[in-house]
Amino acid sequence: MRILAVSRSFLPSLGGIETTTDALARAWAAAGHEVTIATETPSAEDAPQPGIALLRGPSRRAFFRAARAADLVWHNHLSLRAAWTQALAWRPWVVTHQGWLRRSDGTLTPGYRVKRAAARAAHAVAISRAIAADLPVAATVIPNPYRDRLFRTLDGPRRYELAFLGRLVTDKGAGLLLEALARLNPTGRSPQLLIVGSGPEEQALRARAHQLGLGGRVRFAGALRDRELVEALNEARILVVPSLYDEPFGIVALEGIACGCAVIASAGGGLPEAVGPCGLTFRNGDADALAARIAELLDDPRRRDELIARAPAHLAQFTAEAIAARYLHLFEAVARTGR
Repeated sequence: MRILAVSRSFLPSLGGIETTTDALARAWAAAGHEVTIATETPSAEDAPQPGIALLRGPSRRAFFRAARAADLVWHNHLSLRAAWTQALAWRPWVVTHQGWLRRSDGTLTPGYRVKRAAARAAHAVAISRAIAADLPVAATVIPNPYRDRLFRTLDGPRRYELAFLGRLVTDKGAGLLLEALARLNPTGRSPQLLIVGSGPEEQALRARAHQLGLGGRVRFAGALRDRELVEALNEARILVVPSLYDEPFGIVALEGIACGCAVIASAGGGLPEAVGPCGLTFRNGDADALAARIAELLDDPRRRDELIARAPAHLAQFTAEAIAARYLHLFEAVARTGR
């Protein structure tokens, strides 16, 4: 099958959409399919990848030719700029919805009406059951894969009870985690926290940690990638994902689980689907509930070990190979029927 994968952002930019597109394209190419990736992300050089062609910032003509040559067009998150080809060179079309059409307060996201129309024109894939429930059409639920060849458990000491991984912005909840740790101070619990990530809130978070008397127990490691990130996660026993908003899914939870962490995550959106049986959840934004969950796992190592022991079976559902196979099964059906 000739697959045109449209990913507005792609490597070397780093994020969930970028790494998902790369992992799936590699898996499809390894299975013998021809994959072309069209993206707006520029790059000076790309190492050749067997079975994969890259179109970076293609002209309208080049993009149209690629669409005409494909057996199926897949958008990893809807690209309105690229959707025009479907009107001129219709091909079986699959769109993976990576985010919400409606916000948690019920308001509509920008371009809602156009996105809703596109969702009806293409076969919709949702990355979680929560996203599927938000869509105006029936959707096939296929979660995002994690990079299973990279994230794994290493031998070595776990020096930190807790870790946080994410952008240092308000919505990701690092500040809430600090408030929860402060609530544990009167109980005599003093877990060490490793914060991995960077962002505009870093200085404010450092100041807040100091104000709460946590300065000596919180280490800001900055943004880490690849091997360094895996090594950092392997230094922690529990990964906390305290997002204030409803996450569409939560690859970060899978990465922590793969590195041997039990997970504590906020309960809204698709995060609980990523956590599965390998962690605990708490109500979004509730520092007291988060503190209670942290205390629960700190005080009960056996419970923590039980959660970690469930990781292999849970993670097997989210490898690149497993997710790529689910997509190929869908692609073949859509190519046959047009929907």
